[in-house]
Amino acid sequence: MAEVVEKVYEQVVARNRGETEFHQAVREVLDSLAPVIAKHPHYAEGALLERIVEPERQLMFRVPWVDDAGNVQVNRGFRIEFNSALGPYKGGLRFHPSVNAGIIKFLGFEQIFKNALTNQAIGGGKGGSDFDPHGRSDAEVMRFCQSFMTELSRHIGPSTDVPAGDIGVGGREIGFLFGQYKRLRNSYDAGVLTGKGLGWGGSLVRTEATGYGTVLFAQSMLATKGESLEGKKVAVSGSGNVAIYAIEKAQQLGATPITFSDSSGYVVDEAGVDLDLLKQVKEVERGRVADYVSRRPGARLVTEGRVWDVPVDVALPCATQNELDGENAATLLRGGCAVVAEGANMPSTPEAIEAFQAAGILYAPGKAANAGGVATSALEMEQNAGRTRWSFETAEAKLTDIMTDIHDSCVAAAEEYGRPGDYVLGANAAGFTRVADVMIAHGIV
Repeated sequence: MAEVVEKVYEQVVARNRGETEFHQAVREVLDSLAPVIAKHPHYAEGALLERIVEPERQLMFRVPWVDDAGNVQVNRGFRIEFNSALGPYKGGLRFHPSVNAGIIKFLGFEQIFKNALTNQAIGGGKGGSDFDPHGRSDAEVMRFCQSFMTELSRHIGPSTDVPAGDIGVGGREIGFLFGQYKRLRNSYDAGVLTGKGLGWGGSLVRTEATGYGTVLFAQSMLATKGESLEGKKVAVSGSGNVAIYAIEKAQQLGATPITFSDSSGYVVDEAGVDLDLLKQVKEVERGRVADYVSRRPGARLVTEGRVWDVPVDVALPCATQNELDGENAATLLRGGCAVVAEGANMPSTPEAIEAFQAAGILYAPGKAANAGGVATSALEMEQNAGRTRWSFETAEAKLTDIMTDIHDSCVAAAEEYGRPGDYVLGANAAGFTRVADVMIAHGIV
């Protein structure tokens, strides 16, 4: 079966030249599927693998807008509608200068299996733009979002494609996007976007969901060893929503997070992160991590090296793709790290993953560990469809149940295919089989 998988991968590389992140994501999934296809050869029939690595639809469009100085700016917009076997396309929008077709394609491909693991009847998609909202005025962000949605609006809908936020797209951006969608469509389709404000269809726990879910997954992994997060020292990368709420949940479970980061460096706070101060700096002031250090005695800003240089028990990479390489993995292992749960999408390089698995530590890939965000987005869609609103406690309980189910599904799949404890195989196999079975049922479409 290995030759079947290799042939599909070679075709992906030939058709998508230069899209290295997409190649990496496909390679990681396909390599895991060899034992699945060996046990169930029908998954290699009907060009199923060839179809699952090819997006159903790829959109790329011009986004012109006017800045505060009256100058016309032009950005590029993307939406990859990758797979709708399980339900409407679902996945975030990323606004960041690094965004290109390959980045969005890799994120959309990962989203297929992540969404399948949630068991929430949602397909996989992703979108975004190379627009950078950092340093832009609210008026500039609004004009960009309105131009972006003018094109995107014709391709999305509650039963078609439901975008959400991602890097660079928070509550402000979702509000501007929804306002323009409503204006263009003359319809209040609350379920067309998730991550909305609480006063107009948003769900409690959505802001916290990805970070909370990552920590809950780590807790479930530790439970298989008869341990918990209580008393553990934790390194977190990033300082956006995912990182902040991973820190919050880790603290609630008795751990001591001591790091966070942004593009200027990383903060080490051995006494434990002051969560209220971090939220003030990042959520209210939209400041930098250096602003935290200037107000927090004992905290220090490190501008050389990586956050992974700090010895910890648990590592939660919550920033961006390929932020943790083989050298960083070796440093973490020497420092005693025994658990890695990914809060970002594909933050560990193949070399890092190989090192973690060779060392036998608990390692969870992002498509499993960070699925809490999209799971809660699906819960927001459910509330919008029923015109209901749940309490924070109800929404968090549902998130906890979903993350427990994802963990248990990964464990069961890894055992079924002969590699107990391999969360990479477990996540890929469980997600793939759920999608593949439905694709087969739907015929050649």
